[in-house]
Amino acid sequence: MEFFLPEDNLNRMTPAETKITALGAFPYSDGRRLRVNIEMTPFQQRPHLEITLVNADGREVASVSVVEPMSWKLELTLHIRGELRSPYTLTASLFYPDGPAADPLAIPIEVDPPPAEDTPVDA
Repeated sequence: MEFFLPEDNLNRMTPAETKITALGAFPYSDGRRLRVNIEMTPFQQRPHLEITLVNADGREVASVSVVEPMSWKLELTLHIRGELRSPYTLTASLFYPDGPAADPLAIPIEVDPPPAEDTPVDA
């Protein structure tokens, strides 16, 4: 069974040519989650991805492994563990278990704490 439809007319890259072309991260207003968008070159063989988020202290606070994604455009949500310690660094690595591996891509991210909830005052 072939995964790709023959009429899509995309130029699919070999594993050596497959790479991440775009990485974006957008904090949710709750300050505890991060929407991550990743785009890769269209591929002939499905790669693996490792995505990690580290805080200002260099501690990993979120991670995800994506094994053989079906599409070259992904959107996922990372949940931030522990105390908020901006700035964060999001790193995405694309690789194949039997090689090759593309250079990792990293971006800085500022995550603001959620707004304080108003507490009702008894009158």
